[in-house]
Amino acid sequence: MAGKGSADSGGATRRLVIVESPAKAKTIKGYLGAGYTVEASVGHIRDLPAGADEVPEKYKGTPMGRLGVDVDGEFEPLYLVNADKKKQVAKLKDLLKEADELLLATDEDREGEAIAWHLQEVLKPKVPSKRMVFHEITREAIQEAAQNTREINLQLVDAQETRRILDRLYGYEVSPVLWKKVRTGLSAGRVQSVATRMVVERERERMAFTAAEYWDLTGAFETLKAAGPDDPRGMTARLANVDGKRVAAGRDFGSNGQLKPTSQNVVHLTEVTAKALAAALREADFSVRGVERKPYRRSPYAPFRTTTLQQEASRKLGMDSKRTMRVAQSLYENGYITYMRTDSITLSDTALNAARTQVRELYGADYLPDVPRRYDSKVKNAQEAHEAIRPSGDTFRTPAQTGLSGDEFRLYELIWMRTVASQMKDATGHTVTVKVGGAAADGRDVEFTASGRIISFHGFLKAYVEGTDDPDAALDDSEQRLPAVSEGDALTTTKMTADGHSTKPPARFTEASLIKEMEEREIGRPSTYSTILGTILDRGYVFKKGTALVPSFIAFAVVGLMERHFGDLVNYEFTARMEDDLDRIARGEAQRVPWLRRFYFGPTEAERTGGGAGDHGSVADHLGGLKDLVTDLGNIDAREVNSFSVGDGIVLRVGRYGPYITRDLEDGTQQRANVPDDLPPDELTVAFAEELFQQPSQDRELGKDPATGYEIVAKSGRYGPYVTEVLPEGTPTRGKNAVKARTGSLFKNQSLDTVTLDEALMLLSLPRVVGTDPETGEEITAQNGRYGPYLKKGTDSRSLTSEDEIFEIGLEAALEIYKQPKARGRGAAKPPLRELGPDPVSGKPIVIKSGFYGEYLTDGETNVTIPKSETVEGITPEKAHELLAEKRAKGPAKKTAKKAAAKKTTAKKTASKTTASASKTAAKKTAAKKTASSGSK
Repeated sequence: MAGKGSADSGGATRRLVIVESPAKAKTIKGYLGAGYTVEASVGHIRDLPAGADEVPEKYKGTPMGRLGVDVDGEFEPLYLVNADKKKQVAKLKDLLKEADELLLATDEDREGEAIAWHLQEVLKPKVPSKRMVFHEITREAIQEAAQNTREINLQLVDAQETRRILDRLYGYEVSPVLWKKVRTGLSAGRVQSVATRMVVERERERMAFTAAEYWDLTGAFETLKAAGPDDPRGMTARLANVDGKRVAAGRDFGSNGQLKPTSQNVVHLTEVTAKALAAALREADFSVRGVERKPYRRSPYAPFRTTTLQQEASRKLGMDSKRTMRVAQSLYENGYITYMRTDSITLSDTALNAARTQVRELYGADYLPDVPRRYDSKVKNAQEAHEAIRPSGDTFRTPAQTGLSGDEFRLYELIWMRTVASQMKDATGHTVTVKVGGAAADGRDVEFTASGRIISFHGFLKAYVEGTDDPDAALDDSEQRLPAVSEGDALTTTKMTADGHSTKPPARFTEASLIKEMEEREIGRPSTYSTILGTILDRGYVFKKGTALVPSFIAFAVVGLMERHFGDLVNYEFTARMEDDLDRIARGEAQRVPWLRRFYFGPTEAERTGGGAGDHGSVADHLGGLKDLVTDLGNIDAREVNSFSVGDGIVLRVGRYGPYITRDLEDGTQQRANVPDDLPPDELTVAFAEELFQQPSQDRELGKDPATGYEIVAKSGRYGPYVTEVLPEGTPTRGKNAVKARTGSLFKNQSLDTVTLDEALMLLSLPRVVGTDPETGEEITAQNGRYGPYLKKGTDSRSLTSEDEIFEIGLEAALEIYKQPKARGRGAAKPPLRELGPDPVSGKPIVIKSGFYGEYLTDGETNVTIPKSETVEGITPEKAHELLAEKRAKGPAKKTAKKAAAKKTTAKKTASKTTASASKTAAKKTAAKKTASSGSK
């Protein structure tokens, strides 16, 4: 039931309003005033366990503890308050004690509804609790939302929870298969695996593609008639047919480089025949054989929804989907646009009036249609009851009036232009096709065609022109004016050129085109596409070459395994039908628990034969049970999964440390060469493989360690040259009894060509124990790291001036170093990589630096790691402002237990054993967390 609240700031009722983000809370507080306390949950406050260390003791060792879902019962999830949200939850509980009413003002979509439900479940309010919903953050919208509340929509919550449980089961059951058969640390997901397959399939098409060569002619013609002041005298026309047969074009050839069966009756010009025909036409007489005029009309594009905004921001602004959504989120929270996660393209009457007013004011009444334009959503199962993405308010601010800058200005301008243009008149004009005929010197009849377009009234194109994924495609506002000619008019030719062409393989996906393809195939929810793209990029399944998405070799291995052994799980139609099933649950047409049970365990015999109760005909009935699929792994040959034929006996293998090629030689030995991680798969040809084989191998066998008998090898790695030991065949590398090979980076004065066995053994002996601090009892070690040589005592590290000191420094000298004040970082401060100007909040200069864990940006107060999807060079000042604002919104990081323990270290502790033990434990916990999180969608 809907509820009535009061926005009257003078009332005695105290209301607590909870939103998701601090930025939104700050804006809304200004609109509600006294009587309202507005606080942020800072996103989700609880979720399924992220790792084994989060699972309560009573669940450990059970399916509930492993999966976070009670698969043996009613598929109830095990929800836990996130460790980093406990302080915020405690704050919310304290604020709730002082409130008379709770308003849950999270976003009005499935995820927002679920967050509201989780808040209610955790806070357990003893006062009335209502949902406060809005799609724009303006004073009027917020005050109206506070006055018109409703109950939590449990059907939306149920739909979101079903998705969360399904994605957990999928990820946590399938990902371990990838760890065992491909590589540790990989992940599978209901939508991410399908998206990866789409990118891999496109690359396969490119690899199988054979280019075809074809030629045609281009003629430059001029009319002999007098031309008007706006009419050109000349035009360029392309050869269309010879002796009545159409000239072959790129569309007539298949991916095998041959003419398609449907295009056999065409003229295929080669370089020789095309040039001969051009020569035979240079003195020919030409005339106009026909002029065809047609009216041209183009209607405005619909206002933006989530996916079309992402696509257009990619085309026009060069912004990836993650960046687009981050900027849109900021615009929404600060009251500039309506909610940015929506399937809708409809506009409210308020928005229609605002847009029409701006059309009239900025372009004039001639550009305004008599009645407002209304758009209906064509997205299947559109779930959100929002408007399209538009400028907020009942009057629109022009971009210049907003005071915005950088990415926020550019994205707002794009949204504003699209919205205003959607309420303008059609563009009108006419198209013209001219056919030009003549006879060659050898008697062959030829016909050329030229096409033109004239826009007489630009209409909405005056305000906005949509981009295109094809760089060669003409935009909607492009014009081509042809001479004013009539049938029978004589023409002269000023130039005749033979042009060679080659068919091109299918273009790789960009973020924009992949989003478009996923939406057309009805895979996943449009609101999650940004997250999905970020996941497959961060996981290393896909990398970018310019704007193109290129699959890695590891993606080929993963997709190949999934296709062969979990075909339905990456089947496009199956995945789309699964989305339909989830929407049926959202509408109450199917039940969550029976559906999940059949998906996980498979239908019962009674259900298979149609005699059992429950919902049937769903995708869950055809899977056969996820549990059975992931249980029998004996028929999955890991070597086969990770091997791909290049040709001529060359095989590419995906190894633990990256891709490499190998082949058997006649003398019974095997030749091997590493393959660059960033090599696009379609560029790994036999010829390129031969080049890799010809490169001198940098791997050297140095001899055996006399203590262990293990072979010692010098190698070239991603982070430079190093030495390592080769463990015996069968040595466990995973699990509780895993053994890790010792490795050591070469010193700067050493090289792969000259390093000796003795030097290698010295490197493998590190870290070297220098001695024990007599005051604290802590052991001091000397070792070499990614950033150079250093000493370590407990958690306190100090830089050494040279690598030689690692083996030479004594205890007395080490203690003297520790008596000196500690410099920040390792040694002297390094100069910043980039400077980005002052931060608008702190006023301090923002710089990008290189740190122990990689590059990061800072204003001296707040540090933010550069995301994997960004580059140091690509970070703009506006992006830096956003990243710092997001980090501040999350609040300060908690001190780790490790740092707290370091402060309490006493002389009685044996630091060497304690530190080693703690490090191993921490490493296992970190691995467990990463392992668990890999099951996300």
